[in-house]
Amino acid sequence: MESSTATHPNRPEGPTAASGVESTSVDVGRARHRGAVLARMLLFADSLAACCAAAIAVGTLGLASWQGAGYAACATLLWPLAAFSIGLYRSDQLATWASAVSEVPRGFVSILLITWPLFGVASALPLNRVVELTFLTVVGIALLTGVARTVVRAGLHRAPELRQRTLILGSGFVAGQVVEKLHNNAQFGLVPVGLVDDEVHDAGTPDLPWLGRFSDLDTIIKAQQIDRVIIAFSKASHEQLLQSIRACRDAGVSIDVVPRLFEFLDGVRALDQVGGLPLLSIGSPVLTSASVAAKRVLDVLGSLALIAVFSPVMIATAIAIKLESRGPVFFRQPRAGRGNTSFEVIKFRSMYVDAEQRKAEMEKLNEAADGVMFKIRRDPRITRVGSFIRRFSLDELPQLFNVLRGEMSLVGPRPLIFPETAALEEDWHLRRLELRPGLTGPWQVYGRSQSPFQEMVRFDYQYVAGWSLARDVEILLATIPAVLSGRGAY
Repeated sequence: MESSTATHPNRPEGPTAASGVESTSVDVGRARHRGAVLARMLLFADSLAACCAAAIAVGTLGLASWQGAGYAACATLLWPLAAFSIGLYRSDQLATWASAVSEVPRGFVSILLITWPLFGVASALPLNRVVELTFLTVVGIALLTGVARTVVRAGLHRAPELRQRTLILGSGFVAGQVVEKLHNNAQFGLVPVGLVDDEVHDAGTPDLPWLGRFSDLDTIIKAQQIDRVIIAFSKASHEQLLQSIRACRDAGVSIDVVPRLFEFLDGVRALDQVGGLPLLSIGSPVLTSASVAAKRVLDVLGSLALIAVFSPVMIATAIAIKLESRGPVFFRQPRAGRGNTSFEVIKFRSMYVDAEQRKAEMEKLNEAADGVMFKIRRDPRITRVGSFIRRFSLDELPQLFNVLRGEMSLVGPRPLIFPETAALEEDWHLRRLELRPGLTGPWQVYGRSQSPFQEMVRFDYQYVAGWSLARDVEILLATIPAVLSGRGAY
């Protein structure tokens, strides 16, 4: 058998399991058990949020007293207890580490659970204005907990010692996609360090050192101080994969598996069992008239609320665009809507009117500067204001009026220009035309401009095939951190 110290011929040699090279100094225990660190910090954040919310409510209603202090102490204990009972401290999942979006439904249930106990405590102490006190406390807990949990995650995401050294089992295109996604989504805190496979595929394999074969996995995990293993596609046998999973579990390493047919698994909602055999259930949602009406209600109410909230920002953006360069404030372009009907998408103008001429002039300047250290690297077609509003997706805000007029939806497939729609070759690609295009969608949350066209089409198909109102709300919530971080913005 070939030694595990060998490297793939097309890849630079890296640290291997048997090379004897000292691994990077990493706090393995802390990174490997970072879920426990997150749980403790969330518990502290929840307790602090509940205490502050109750204290603010007591002070606002003029109920400051020993009874008020006792009420605040009870709220400080009851809220973490309710959160624990509903599973808000389960931190072993990647989605939980990366974002609080997946916690929102359970958080809402926890708020409902704590309402009556708080009411009972306030009544028993006794305190005046019990209803108002309970209402203010519950609203305060909801708001402050969201802020506190976001701050906790932001702090932990910046901690280098909590980034997990990640090993990829498998090679080829899927392994390459896994590594690319990890690099583009730093909030998951996974650092790919190498790959393991018996046969390394040349096409699509990420530029990582080959560390050995499946039979060497237990040795590689110890030598490389691996915290997490992701199983991508491989020609390994079923028995080899089972042995690999056992080796990871014995070493206390977390495991993630990229399932077969992952391109079509966005509709997965449950893990069923038939006689003990686990099955991923992929639903077949039907767009009933009631669901379409509910989606439209969400669009109208949501767009009106967002227009009211962002109107100062839109006015300031329009003024900045007008002051910086000549031309209209808005950019309009025909796009393919629901049923392939045409509509004009409205965006803030982010490019110069003579954009192509400016690009040509800048290319000539860069050619003249060949060999000189300084070159102009910013896209000359985009204005400075345009660069800023693109980074934070502010150029998309006028599309709220497209949503209000019924041409778009808050969440939906990306609105394509007609040449792009004409390039869709497969019948399943056209499923994206069954819903109105969206102001945001999976493409906005998962990649934005980092996602190639074919991947964006797959995102849209998965969204349409697995649509639900709850999914729309989840995407809207996930859009906020994606936009604020500027991930994938062009």
